[in-house]
Amino acid sequence: MRQAENNTGSAPIYVTQPYLPPLEEFIPYLEKIWANKVLTNGGPYHQLLEEALCEYLGVEHIALFANGTLALVTALQALRVTGEVITTPYSFVATAHSLLWQNCKPVFIDIESTTLNLDPARIEAAITQETTAIIPVHCYGNPCDTDAIQKIADNYNLRVIYDAAHTFGVQDAGGSVLRHGDLSVLSFHATKVFNTFEGGAIICPDAKTRQRINHLKNFGFVDETTVVAAGINGKMSEINAAFGLLQLQHMPQIMQRRAEIDMFYREKLQAIKGIHCLPQAGQTVANHSYFPILVEPDYPLSRDALYQKLKDHNIFARRYFYPLITDFPMYRGIPSAQRDLLPVATAAAQKVLCLPIYPNLISQDQDRIIELIMEV
Repeated sequence: MRQAENNTGSAPIYVTQPYLPPLEEFIPYLEKIWANKVLTNGGPYHQLLEEALCEYLGVEHIALFANGTLALVTALQALRVTGEVITTPYSFVATAHSLLWQNCKPVFIDIESTTLNLDPARIEAAITQETTAIIPVHCYGNPCDTDAIQKIADNYNLRVIYDAAHTFGVQDAGGSVLRHGDLSVLSFHATKVFNTFEGGAIICPDAKTRQRINHLKNFGFVDETTVVAAGINGKMSEINAAFGLLQLQHMPQIMQRRAEIDMFYREKLQAIKGIHCLPQAGQTVANHSYFPILVEPDYPLSRDALYQKLKDHNIFARRYFYPLITDFPMYRGIPSAQRDLLPVATAAAQKVLCLPIYPNLISQDQDRIIELIMEV
């Protein structure tokens, strides 16, 4: 039975909203920051959050960042990636933008129709003498075919950096999905399952790699007078780290509520002709970071018409990812960006609609979303 809750129906409902713990829980953290006057540069909360995240995520080494995009750029720099990098057109633009910032050339290949992740069967045909790396994305938190990707990378001596922005807390049969590849990059943006207002992180395979990454995110400084690389300012502040520590305490409730919302959507939408829910991709632990549906041709409305119908009722779903990265001007001229080479991604971008999912989404609002989709 669904819990009855009060709702006027007038407040906007967005595709995702940040979870904010009670303000009174955050105040003691702020008081300690004010008292010790350490605001950044790897302060006590920063160190505590790194330790807590390693334990929670089941990883050994993590480097915190001010945001996920800086983490992506630094991951490429840390591994000295150059030349061509194979990646997906079906992602947030930061995935490809990080390559341009590092003067790398993105090479786009199509995605799988079931998971909307990078299709490993198409990787080898895209490899040239200039190829040095692969950047797959665990789309919507569903893991890529990591075994197939790693086998290709090993055969061709390629680096693998996972854009794991959606994959906080996700596990496969072997443990955290963040262990795959040479590096995995997380986002802690306000819209993510776990957030620090703004933030990100790189999961590192060993202490030496983590040390290099820590140098790079602090302008390349090793000590007070020694700079060893052209690094950037990517450090996470103590305020962000403190909020992350507080939010981490609420993760069991956050994950449980997301799972409940996901299950209810699936139960109600499975009977609606023309609405297709993406399957869970076999995780042992999922995080339900997004709830994408595909609006098929046999649904009475087009995807854009359904999007507008929800919007007219103050429900702001998101066509995520639309447009494709390859449709933007800075990528459109790349040979691999041609739409006829990317039929699955092109079709998905025209059909996808992410419905609201976040811990504070009340039951009556979710009922209203379902009713609007069903009444067509």
